[in-house]
Amino acid sequence: MSELDLADYQRAVRLVLRHPLITATYPDERALVRVRRFAAELRRDLTEAFGYRLELHGSTARLVRTADQLTPDRPATTRNGRPFDRQRYAYLALCLATLGRAGVQTTVSELADAVSADANRIGGLGLDPDSGADRRAFVDAVTWLEDRRVLQLADGSSASWVSDPTAGEALYDIARDALVALFHPPRVLQHVDTVHALLERSATTSGNAERRAAAQVARRAVVELPIVYFGDVDAAVANHLRGTALPVDLQRLTGLRVERRAEGVLLVDTLGFSVERFPGTGSVAQAAVLLAVALAERAMDPDGRRVRRLPAPDPRERQAALVAAADAGLPATARISIDDLDQVADTDDAGGTDDTETESARLPFVTESFLREAVAAILQQYGSAFGAPWHADPDRLRVEAVELLTRFGAVTPVPGGVLVRPLIGRYRGTVAQVRQRTLF
Repeated sequence: MSELDLADYQRAVRLVLRHPLITATYPDERALVRVRRFAAELRRDLTEAFGYRLELHGSTARLVRTADQLTPDRPATTRNGRPFDRQRYAYLALCLATLGRAGVQTTVSELADAVSADANRIGGLGLDPDSGADRRAFVDAVTWLEDRRVLQLADGSSASWVSDPTAGEALYDIARDALVALFHPPRVLQHVDTVHALLERSATTSGNAERRAAAQVARRAVVELPIVYFGDVDAAVANHLRGTALPVDLQRLTGLRVERRAEGVLLVDTLGFSVERFPGTGSVAQAAVLLAVALAERAMDPDGRRVRRLPAPDPRERQAALVAAADAGLPATARISIDDLDQVADTDDAGGTDDTETESARLPFVTESFLREAVAAILQQYGSAFGAPWHADPDRLRVEAVELLTRFGAVTPVPGGVLVRPLIGRYRGTVAQVRQRTLF
């Protein structure tokens, strides 16, 4: 493969990894053409490297990924970036079920009537077309499908229906290829009594198969997570993360370089591969970088004060908590106890550090009061770089900045504050240059 062809191929790999569903027009008109050009190579390499499956049907390409763990930081979002809540997720699921029974076209009012009939049979859900909040939540689910070209607007506007359902209307063409490809659970949902059953788990027994599976887990972690700490994965996966083959394989596939430090590895995104980047643009991202600088200085204890260090939370406990939170949405008769999740409770093959607690396994603890003071100092020092709403609500800025740092593996929230993770160290001594703006 020539250098030019290799660059095009790596672009196609990054494309399907970032957009598991690709249609004739989503994410753009050239995406499907790029994927089809390298279809055979992509199928082979994505299967061998990650255990993924690339399916092409009609005008749709679908990457069926293997999930190793639950992650709380990849929500469906509205067009203005707000994460879906339970109501919106429920409406989205009911929309998919309704569209699966529909013909080639539907209107937003017809879809709303069908979803309303199903939703009103579910205790605590419901959909009242006369309720503006319900209409907005429903249309958020519809526009999520519209953005992915599962629903293609032929006439009208869903916004007009939200404003006045008696006068507004929208007509949609249903892209059946995209609809079928979009929803791809690894298990029959009627047989699932816990969300943990949706995680793919290898049944391999031979040593070679287990090593291959561990290598795939390692590669998946690097391309799916902002940073992978050795202490957060089991020993077999950590060995592959430390090996020489992984960075070579991933650079050949993606064109991106793997950076490895004593604590873990990350994929250096220089080509816009990630959906969200850090450092990034916007007030929250700017505040997060400045807060990272303050946390780095505090964690390194520049004044000679003793910084309290606490053990990092066990990844198994975090997974168990996520499973419990997701399972809380199941009907009461189908709920199970976390104690019944043998895969989560089994410590023989789970990730995390071993039982011998060392000082290196303990992380600096920074209190919530320090975070409040740091954000107040940031607002005071960089005043006009942040708009009036942030000055009026510094707690909101603090919360959103900490959430961003959490998503990127820089901190771990704990009661009373955060634990500072090694990634923060790269921002120590950083000199910030914040674009000034008019305060009022």
